[in-house]
Amino acid sequence: MMSLRPTLLALALAAASLTHAAEPAASPEPAPTVTAASTEAAPTPPADPVQTGLAAIQGRWAEIQYQTPADQRADAFEALAAEAGRFKDANPGRAEPLIWEGIVLSTWAGAKGGLSALGLCKDARADFEAALKLDPQALQGSAYTSLGSLYYQVPGWPIGFGDDDRAEELLKQALAIAPDSIDANYFYGDYLIDQGRYAEAVTVLAHAQTAAPRPGRELADQGRQQEIAGKLAQARAKVRS
Repeated sequence: MMSLRPTLLALALAAASLTHAAEPAASPEPAPTVTAASTEAAPTPPADPVQTGLAAIQGRWAEIQYQTPADQRADAFEALAAEAGRFKDANPGRAEPLIWEGIVLSTWAGAKGGLSALGLCKDARADFEAALKLDPQALQGSAYTSLGSLYYQVPGWPIGFGDDDRAEELLKQALAIAPDSIDANYFYGDYLIDQGRYAEAVTVLAHAQTAAPRPGRELADQGRQQEIAGKLAQARAKVRS
């Protein structure tokens, strides 16, 4: 049986409050009355529905990945994939929903395992490629990270489309966009371990540990840091051996 390992974001919105102070009068005449409009806080811009939808999918993904028993994850990811698909269809022309449908599909493949999961990986690849055509910079280059992780985890020809050289190219493109990204560094470090390049992996994974917390993604950050620690220990043991 082929083993597909799991592959792996919320943006905070804030509005500043604007007030105006009354200036002192230049003459003995009474200072003008300050109107309600001049002291009223500026209205909060409406939340981007795409970001709101992303936050919901990201949060549920983290719950399944890090809090759901392993034998229940495949069914949970299947349900989330249906939700992600509807979200993508409701937001044509946006790269972010494509990226997250691809992430859910590829993680579902990892939970499902076996050759039957290869179709899910192909669908995820199509999502990532479509996202790159729309906006390569979206979500800090996450399409490059996720597509690169597929290329080194999926078997190569004649079974699948895996390609280690292509994987490294994509992962490096992700790091060029977001050199301090926790996910970009984690997956490149994991790739280096897969290639037996343990000393390089130690450097990359140690940098991943220094990634800044992502607002609203505390559970995902906690789970990813645990994965980084495990991979880093593995790489260091190989370097010492």
